[in-house]
Amino acid sequence: MKQTDGVAEQPAKKSRRWLRSAGNVAILLLVFWVGLSVGNGTITTTHSPVQSNKGLPENLSYDEVERIYDLLRDNYDGKLTLEELQDGLKSGLIKAAGDPYTEYFNIEDAAEFNSQLEGTFSGIGAELGKDADDNLTVVAPIAGFPAEKAGLRAKDIIASINDESTQGLTIQEAVSKIRGPKGTEVKLTILRGDERKNFTITRADIKVPSVKHELLQGNIGYLQITQFAPDTASLARKAVQDLQSKGAKKILLDLRGNPGGTLEGAVDVASMWLPEGKTILQEKRDGKVTNTYKSSGTHPLSGVPTVVLIDEGSASASEIVAGALKDNGVATLVGVKSYGKGSVQQILPLKDGGEVKVTVARWFRPNGQNIDKKGINPDTKIERSDEDYANNRDPQKDKAIELLNIRQ
Repeated sequence: MKQTDGVAEQPAKKSRRWLRSAGNVAILLLVFWVGLSVGNGTITTTHSPVQSNKGLPENLSYDEVERIYDLLRDNYDGKLTLEELQDGLKSGLIKAAGDPYTEYFNIEDAAEFNSQLEGTFSGIGAELGKDADDNLTVVAPIAGFPAEKAGLRAKDIIASINDESTQGLTIQEAVSKIRGPKGTEVKLTILRGDERKNFTITRADIKVPSVKHELLQGNIGYLQITQFAPDTASLARKAVQDLQSKGAKKILLDLRGNPGGTLEGAVDVASMWLPEGKTILQEKRDGKVTNTYKSSGTHPLSGVPTVVLIDEGSASASEIVAGALKDNGVATLVGVKSYGKGSVQQILPLKDGGEVKVTVARWFRPNGQNIDKKGINPDTKIERSDEDYANNRDPQKDKAIELLNIRQ
């Protein structure tokens, strides 16, 4: 992890470990805080060097970098600034990893990134990612916010932002272009299959309630989780308590369009169904298990018939919950294959105020599978068509209710 400007040694006071499907357009950024304080602490975890990188030298040779700098300085017909050149060096080194979740943030990007963690921004309410071909994509539009209202869908490819191509943009760069003051507009050109569509979306303040619940058909408790924020587990437990007090005997857990959240929140939510000590996920680094997360606490939904709804917008922490419940045999999955994000990131501070977000581990389901770029297949596959969306039909939810009604 050595760079010319120096990643701070043992950055315990700012280092953050997290899971998230991809980018940062919505408030739903996952922050997994561990250690010194509840909800907003730090971690002191240190890692041994990854064995596959053992052959790399301790320091890079900068002779050719200096040569390129001299050529640019002496021959480029345009204005160059030292700050932009140094940012380019750092960004290029990070991009060489070839991982869309490993990113360099300069001082401005880092400040923006952290403001999103605190929910102090305006945007369109969508999570961005990259597909296997490095296209900028919509992971999940958030229900009730401008992106979803405009008609954006999970897996839409964003070809341009304000008529500028997205080719070569990092997720963070795209986020910066899409975000803006409340009430202003952003134009997106998207590719959906063979269709090319233009959307002009008015930005708004993004504040997403992470848990919603209601009683369906007298005994089915509908629990929708839109993100895994620090308070999601406690909100979910209160919602379950309320549902059960009203007669809920079965649970429909809706994780569609949920792009992620805190690892701690995912483990706590999964624990509501699982007796203490059941494996929820394992974390591996360099192919070796470094952490095993098991269920703990009370489990008010143990033995309660449960169906979980997933779709292509269900990612990261929501995939952890879906996989844990399925693999432990306590829930049936309905919908379509999930997004497929099975890696863990950590934020490392730089001396100049910038930050580097680095993939530091992979997580694995209780059945031993890593879902990265594979997703989780539902037990019952039900598509939701364009016609369904246009006519406010929800065959996935209907099927889940049907399955729950079959159960005693």
